[in-house]
Amino acid sequence: MSNTLTRLVTLLAKGFGFETHEVAATQTFNDLELDSLALVELTLAIQSEFGIKLSDEELRANSTITQAVQLIDAKQEDSP
Repeated sequence: MSNTLTRLVTLLAKGFGFETHEVAATQTFNDLELDSLALVELTLAIQSEFGIKLSDEELRANSTITQAVQLIDAKQEDSP
């Protein structure tokens, strides 16, 4: 498991009441039953945790955890 994936799963566990073993990389945020407000909260938590900027549109309900990890990694690579 990548460091980014581990940190994202930990954010989901702490902020949204999941157990880390309940979150699979292939799941979507819809699968996890996160609504639009929860996605905004997650976006803010990701920005704080990873030191990156994300728009509200970049994390979608049908995005998988893997896609979110790829987005975070790409944003970190682009950061100065």
